[in-house]
Amino acid sequence: MHIEPGIVSGAKMVLSYGTATVAFGLLSKAVLDTVNKDGVISTALRGVIASVLVFCFFQVLPHHPVGVSEVHFILGSTLFLMFGLAPAAIGLVVGLGIQGLLFAPTDLPQFAMNITTLLVPLFAMSVIAKKIIPERTRYVDIQYSQALSLSVVFQGGIVTWVAFWAFYGQGFGAENLASVGSFSVAYMSVIVIEPILDLAVLAVAKWTDKLQGSSLLEKRLYSAA
Repeated sequence: MHIEPGIVSGAKMVLSYGTATVAFGLLSKAVLDTVNKDGVISTALRGVIASVLVFCFFQVLPHHPVGVSEVHFILGSTLFLMFGLAPAAIGLVVGLGIQGLLFAPTDLPQFAMNITTLLVPLFAMSVIAKKIIPERTRYVDIQYSQALSLSVVFQGGIVTWVAFWAFYGQGFGAENLASVGSFSVAYMSVIVIEPILDLAVLAVAKWTDKLQGSSLLEKRLYSAA
């Protein structure tokens, strides 16, 4: 989901600063809500763990440039289910920032676009989660269809934003259309795999229920809302 350098440039970059500002506003509200609910320490610890994981997802797991961007396993729905909305969002921001600073400085000018591309689908997914997962359902008990829906919203949102930035920056020429299309096909294949990973992680969490009540995990993971 890293937008390739030069896709959006010049005065057009201003829009990305605006969308990132909105995304950071949503992040701030989510952090405040989580701190009020779970406390500063729990929120911070989960944010740190999520940041380390995101850095590993971006830098260690296989990732390949395809068309206008790169295909990554981001596992946003897994982060959301295991750590909660605010820690997952913190992890995406911090993990992406560290990866850019240390290994991909050419991505830093596109940081606002990449943050928008990650955070807005995450927040959309959190809204959908409230609608499709019954209130009395623990996250360790969700079904594949529910995990798939979350993945579709998150990964579909990423593809949508990448396509938006590409068309916004480069127009609708044949070459750009082909690049966006190849990226979309490659990235949407992740939708098939990520729910399986979600359920595998949740199965491990269910098996190791000694972690129940841990401040390092989202309370909803083991406790019905």
